[in-house]
Amino acid sequence: MKKVKVNQNVCIGCGACQAIIDSVFQLQDNGLAETKSENNTIDTMDEDVKQEVMDALEGCPTSAIYIEEKEEQ
Repeated sequence: MKKVKVNQNVCIGCGACQAIIDSVFQLQDNGLAETKSENNTIDTMDEDVKQEVMDALEGCPTSAIYIEEKEEQ
């Protein structure tokens, strides 16, 4: 299962990801981005949402967004 994640140690809270697709990304109270757990599974996204997530990943100025792949147990 693939999930989109944000590395909190690298994020600068610019909000670019949220501006691209706010159904997946949000800014926390501390100003850093995070993914919405109910919407961050790549495998269940439609193609348009996947493309916007990839746009956010590629557009992140600090490369804080990444795809995590975990094996199902």
